[in-house]
Amino acid sequence: MTDYKKIWDEALLEIEIGVSKANFSTWFKNTYISKQEEGTIYINVPSAFVKDWLQNKYHKLILKALREIIPDIRGVEYIIQKDPQAPKEITLETENKSVSAQLKFNEPYVNREDNLNPRYVFDGFIVGPFNELAYAAAQAVIKNPGSTYNPLYIYGGTGLGKTHLIQAIGNHIKKSKPNSKVFYLASERYVTEIINSITNNTINITKEKYKKYDALIIDDVQFFSKKDKVQEEMFHLFNDFYNNNKQIIFSSDKPPKYIQDLEERLRSRFEGGMIVDISKPEYESKVSDVKTLLKNNSRQQKSLSIKDIVRIIAEFYNVEEKHLYEKTRKREVVKPRQIAMYILRENYNSSYPQIGEKLGGRDHTTVMHACEKIKEDIKKSDNLMREIDQIKTLLFGPESRMSSAVSI
Repeated sequence: MTDYKKIWDEALLEIEIGVSKANFSTWFKNTYISKQEEGTIYINVPSAFVKDWLQNKYHKLILKALREIIPDIRGVEYIIQKDPQAPKEITLETENKSVSAQLKFNEPYVNREDNLNPRYVFDGFIVGPFNELAYAAAQAVIKNPGSTYNPLYIYGGTGLGKTHLIQAIGNHIKKSKPNSKVFYLASERYVTEIINSITNNTINITKEKYKKYDALIIDDVQFFSKKDKVQEEMFHLFNDFYNNNKQIIFSSDKPPKYIQDLEERLRSRFEGGMIVDISKPEYESKVSDVKTLLKNNSRQQKSLSIKDIVRIIAEFYNVEEKHLYEKTRKREVVKPRQIAMYILRENYNSSYPQIGEKLGGRDHTTVMHACEKIKEDIKKSDNLMREIDQIKTLLFGPESRMSSAVSI
């Protein structure tokens, strides 16, 4: 006979390492394995609330821990049934108290008024090809909160910097607009507050609390799945923010269309603004980055500023340097400007938003278009290829592929 208690006790030892003490005592108390059938482990949980939480937040961790003990396990299912040996029934009220208690464990340096961590700023956010579109969207939002990209919805896997980026937006809005009220919270906290408010008949107070903010940032909105009452309140709050030109920012581990059991009207709100992803860097990209780093540290660098590069390119094409920063669309200016963007991107690995900002405050999409156009034109024109080679020689010397540094 299989000793399910021993298996679950061993799994819990592994699970406890990966979660906080508060979370472990809240969500894994009074859970146990009831059976195993055809490669599936069935875990009994005390309530629907705990079942939802384990499915949405800890399923992968649970499955991994169990597979360490029983390698051929294919899946885990959760059954709502109280442990017969449990001393006391867990009610919605006691769950909410427990959740509220564990949510008070704030990480260090978090501002208690807005829940923002002041360490999460743009200066500390590393921009690469895998996240530069999300970064560019964030930059657009801070320039005009409430109107450009509203809502902003950023999705991606764990550990890729979503929370850093969305909190950086909040911190920047606070700094640039001191009178603005910004609030960040995890979706779990919002869920808990709504459930408590409904239970205690204080939902109107909670509604008014959130309406006072000018920017609302909610992390991990995939947790709204299957929570009808929470989705309803979120829908009305969203409409209030949107109609009053208040900024709304969401993060998730998946795009809205892949969140199961999400009301269509709320899904359409999530999809109504800008949706961008932060992807995991590809292996080949990582190898390219390492090679570049090694090259840059093994050869003498030639340091140039963007102004130097623009001046040299302007002189090469016999146009005034200042015109490359202007909004003019004259053909004799557009070409050298696009070549400057292309060289900054290809030879210095500058991000599209950085290049756009330095060359007249242009949008990142303009820079992307310029780089792609030059790439395609080089394939068609030997003359253009020779011109760019000559420019590189002027910039970097005879060894045009030598390592170089640019002052952004």
